Amino acid sequence: MEEKKNVPVPKRLKKPNRILRLLAMLVTAALILAAIILVLYRDTININTIKRWLAYQNMDTGVTGESAPFSHAGGDKLSIAYLDGGMVTASAAGAHYYSLDGERLAEEICSLENPVLAASRTTAVVYDAGNQSLFAFRNGEESFSLSLSGGADLLSARPNERGWLAITAQQSGYKGAVTVYNQRGAPVIQISLSSTFAVDAAVSPDGSMVAVVTIGQQDGSFYSHLLLYRVNQKEPFAQIDLGSFTVLDMDFDEGVIWLVGEDRLHTVSLLPESQEIHTYYINPNYLKGCSLGGDGFAFLLVGRYRSGSATQALRIDSSAQVLQSIPLTGQVLDYAAAGEYCALLTGSQLSVYNGSLEFVAGVENSRAARKVDLNTNGSAVLANDQQAWLYIP
Repeated sequence: MEEKKNVPVPKRLKKPNRILRLLAMLVTAALILAAIILVLYRDTININTIKRWLAYQNMDTGVTGESAPFSHAGGDKLSIAYLDGGMVTASAAGAHYYSLDGERLAEEICSLENPVLAASRTTAVVYDAGNQSLFAFRNGEESFSLSLSGGADLLSARPNERGWLAITAQQSGYKGAVTVYNQRGAPVIQISLSSTFAVDAAVSPDGSMVAVVTIGQQDGSFYSHLLLYRVNQKEPFAQIDLGSFTVLDMDFDEGVIWLVGEDRLHTVSLLPESQEIHTYYINPNYLKGCSLGGDGFAFLLVGRYRSGSATQALRIDSSAQVLQSIPLTGQVLDYAAAGEYCALLTGSQLSVYNGSLEFVAGVENSRAARKVDLNTNGSAVLANDQQAWLYIP
């Protein structure tokens, strides 16, 4: 007899879950809608908008984009710095470090005769110019402090993004001395000069070099030089003659050193085997203010008259060329630059501009702010004599 074989019954395919199908369709539709919105509004929506929303979504900013104000220590000669996740103030009453919701993170309550605040995006340094006290703040705490002795006087202190410091001081026996400290507060190199005065210095972003500005006298006239050192060498590898140029501000950017004077701006490009200097002449205008906090540009305020207010804002690139300019009509109380953004604060409004100096956001100055500083994402911290708050475009 022929053996009877059992023929397997085909398995019934399971029907897709209707709820899962519906969810998949909704997700697909949402992604398509988001893509359409990004295309339609690509000029007003960018990655910084998303970053701001993610960073500050837990803060109550109300309909104006301003957070609730918090009290700060105040004091005469007030200045502020917006760090990642906090704000540092310097005044005659000392140095104070706050979180963005007003928590006091660190402070040094002391009398500062000439308070100066210098900051990178991560580190702020408060010092008493011409005196001995210095305090550095980073990562929510006071990371470093210094008190000079023996009649030494602080002239300048500048941090880089890594928290390294270049500190310039007058010390007994020398006309100028520059010391570079790493982020742990350990000295890396000390440069002591006996024949010329060191008046300012800045350390490179990677901590490998330090630029020192010196001033001396030759044939009855003052002259300045820029000395470049590697932090593992005691002698400069380059010396650049700046002529009768007094440096008012400086910054060591990626491959470029910015030097601001009363009548001109120099950029020094660090090429592999040489240095190239470019110059923007401010004359016949007069310098009214300058911020070197932006990425790859200087933000200058200039005016037609020596005693008048600023009449023009300029964005200048690393080759000392004017990229954009805008006219100014009202009196500027304060200004700032960070990332690609610039900001101008007047008695009536805060205005934030993009990399093309196009107005992108603003808010009425209803709380009488007189100080502003920017984050690289375009958000701003504002302060009056007693309070500070955040503005999120």
